[in-house]
Formats: sequence, C-alpha cells, structure tokens
Amino acid sequence: MLFRKAQVITLVIALNGCASIPPEAPELSSELGRRISAIEESNVVLLHRFFDQKRKAVDKFVEDEWVPEFADQFFSDTKMVTAWNTIVSENNKADRLRFITMAGPKLQKRINQKRLELIKPLDELERRIEASIRGEYTQVKAMNNSITSFLLSASKVAEARNRYLEMAGVQDEKIGQLIDKTDDAVSDLLGQAINVRDKAGRAEEFLNKVREIRDSI
Repeated sequence: MLFRKAQVITLVIALNGCASIPPEAPELSSELGRRISAIEESNVVLLHRFFDQKRKAVDKFVEDEWVPEFADQFFSDTKMVTAWNTIVSENNKADRLRFITMAGPKLQKRINQKRLELIKPLDELERRIEASIRGEYTQVKAMNNSITSFLLSASKVAEARNRYLEMAGVQDEKIGQLIDKTDDAVSDLLGQAINVRDKAGRAEEFLNKVREIRDSI
C-alpha cells in the first residue's frame, strides 16, 4: 500500500547515498540525520491522511445509516408520537416550534455522542501508531549518531547502510499490518447491513476491532 511503499522507497534513497559520501563523520551524520527526520515526518503525514480518510468514512456511516435509523426509533416512541399528533391536530404553530426546538438538541446530542464513540478509538489508535513510528525513528537516529565508527571504509558504510535497511523492513511490516487491520475494520463498518440490529452490531464490532488493534501496539 502507499504508506509502506513510500516508507521503503524514501529510506532506500536516503541511505543508498552513504557509500559515496566522503568519510568526514560530522558531515555525514548531519546530512543523514536530516534525511531520516524528513522521512519520519513524511510517514507521519501519510499516517494522518490515512486516518483522516477513515474518520470521514465513519462520519458517512453515522450520517447515512445510523442517523436515519435512530431518527425512526426516536420518533416512533409512543409519547413522542402522541405529543406530535396532538400538536398537529390543534394546528398550533407555537407548539410545533417548541416541540422541534426541544427535540432537535436531544437528537443532535445523541448523534454527537455516537460519532465520538466511533471516532475516539480511531484517534487513540492513530496516536499509538504515530508513537510507534517515532520510537523506531528515534532508534535509527540514535544509530546515526554513532555512525562515525562505520566510516573507516566504503565497506563499513555499506554494512551500516544494510543494517538501517534491515531495521526499516521490520518496522515497515509491523506498521503495515496495523494499517491493513484498521482499513479492514472501517471497511466492515461500511458494509451492507440487513437490519437495524445488524447496524448496531457492526458498530460494536468496529469498536472491538479498533480497541484490539490499539492494544496490540
């Protein structure tokens, strides 16, 4: 996927230049450090964009599927139906406005609560994955600070470069799996529901999946 390809390609480009850089340790360390930091920020930006898309998908689920069902249930309540029918039969505009003014905020409050309930776990997961990414890059940058010892010859530089690439590969696989699982969880949430109970079940299943992914980090 895009996230993983960008991570590997950019890191390879940055580190492949090591063998041709003169063996002046401070200059190499500084240059490589800047490149690693730039790659780190690029990956974090990609991560945020990915989760922005998933939050929009959850909003779509709430607006297109959950809200209509909730509104039907809300206005199917016996007391609500009786009150509204009475107001309509009396043809009192002031009472109609008062009823709508009272019901509207209650509806919106419940909608906001449901959205927060579904979005909050995604936000927490995003923060944990970002912390994991930054933690890995912190280790890479710490290794870069000691790269002077590998600059005795071109072969030593190549050896150091290969260690970086091996380390990046492990991180890429781990983060990629987390991203794939998150993508699958949101896709399942947006799947076609058979009935109201199924929609509620999908929302609960989504929350459980996201929490499971979050707790695995």
